[in-house]
Amino acid sequence: MSAPVLEIDQLSLEIGGRKILRGVSVTVAPGEIVALVGESGSGKSMTLLATLGLAPAAAKISGAVLFKGEALLGAGERRMTALRGAGVGMVFQEPATALNPVQTLLRQVAETVLLHRRASRAEADALALASLARVGLSAAQAARFPHQVSGGQRQRAAIAIATVLAPQILLADEPTTALDVTTQAQIMQLLQKQVREAQTGLLLVTHDLGLVASVADRIAIMKEGEIVEQGSSPDLLRGLQHSYSQDLLRASLVAPRAARRAAGAPLLEVRDVRVSYALKSGRTVRAIDGVSFALPEGESLAIVGESGSGKSSLARAILGLEKIAGCAVHLGGVSAAHLKGPAARAYRRQVQIVLQDPFGSFDPRWRVEDIVAEPFHVLDDKPSAAERRVGAAKALGEVGLASDALRRFPHEFSGGQRQRIAIARALITAPKLVVLDEALSALDVSTRANILALLAELQAKRGLSYLFITHDLAVVPAIADRVLVLKAGKIVEQGDVPRIFAAPEHAYTKALLEATPRLDAILARS
Repeated sequence: MSAPVLEIDQLSLEIGGRKILRGVSVTVAPGEIVALVGESGSGKSMTLLATLGLAPAAAKISGAVLFKGEALLGAGERRMTALRGAGVGMVFQEPATALNPVQTLLRQVAETVLLHRRASRAEADALALASLARVGLSAAQAARFPHQVSGGQRQRAAIAIATVLAPQILLADEPTTALDVTTQAQIMQLLQKQVREAQTGLLLVTHDLGLVASVADRIAIMKEGEIVEQGSSPDLLRGLQHSYSQDLLRASLVAPRAARRAAGAPLLEVRDVRVSYALKSGRTVRAIDGVSFALPEGESLAIVGESGSGKSSLARAILGLEKIAGCAVHLGGVSAAHLKGPAARAYRRQVQIVLQDPFGSFDPRWRVEDIVAEPFHVLDDKPSAAERRVGAAKALGEVGLASDALRRFPHEFSGGQRQRIAIARALITAPKLVVLDEALSALDVSTRANILALLAELQAKRGLSYLFITHDLAVVPAIADRVLVLKAGKIVEQGDVPRIFAAPEHAYTKALLEATPRLDAILARS
């Protein structure tokens, strides 16, 4: 085997006396993919930042990081600047924040060339266009700004920036989080192609064992700042020794939903709904085109599809937030059309939403008590301050949070706790329907398993109906009774989850399922 291109040896890091990394050791050889797996807060991202010399200024670091034998810890900023982008490439988790919003994709890729090579603008643009073409972006797309392209295209541009100068090592921090399954598969194929063809080493940070089980050569599992277990991918997964690794594997293997009682009468009825948007060019785009379905009381329906398939537009129509053409949306006999005044309040008492990013949906200046009690404004009889506090405390208790959370702020909680707060807010008006819009996509597998268990418990206790919007088909069997597949605003297939997953009829559904990392199937094959 070739000499490692990256060696991390006994890397430790502490900030303010708190140990963040504890003797982390991992190597990456040319043409090798090594996955660093663990829950949020396990130290994965900090390992990458320390490797790049981007750890917080207050951090105390010990150990060694070697790039092709060269020590990086203690190297001056000038040397690290020369290496970043040339010898070492980095793909960040969220390209929307990593990219410059006021520069085109072409200019941002070309900037890397200009910083590291004596090249003319024309030469830099030519290299940038070639790099963008390798990741599947055309010259027309290269001329666009980040907000003018999709999330998957932004991530492709980030990979083009990281690989334009053929670095020897590529660091990727959750590069597929929040992407739909087909885009996720495409991004992973791009990274694999870079590794195999250019013999680039890849250190891939993720919380998803299913994602890396079929692509990583080796896996290192992190917990609380240290690697508890590592080895070659198939051997490690077949014989995990550490209890934490075994727990992570169990959380990744999402259990199918238990058989349920027969659903009740229809709670939500959607008939021939159409939603259109007018563009500045004068053209009209139809996001939802003749969608019809019914959701009985106490049932869970998953709506799946790629980004841009119309899932969120359909959710907004059901929530009464979009102008609807076609027939109607009825919830508990109340129409979603022309909602105003008392009718709007009556409708919105019955339906609440849990969003993908709870932190983004919270006012950071509000305490949790005010956040959870916010939906009380839809009640005709407004509760007193004392009643609001009691109601918020009760809702928090239902989601497993103590009442002392009431006086704290959102930034004081973990991602999983913030999602529990979002669920508590959704429950405060005792709705009949809860819309979960990508509510699990940004959570690590252990937190996801806990939230799934909480949702099942709340449904059994309250008789809730769930509309579960997701691009992650792997979790659908754990929460949904039926599944509806959307493509370009139309339903292409719907039915019971076990039947659709076992024998999909539409080619689009088959493609979605084939692109979904199925850890159980991978383990069975290995």
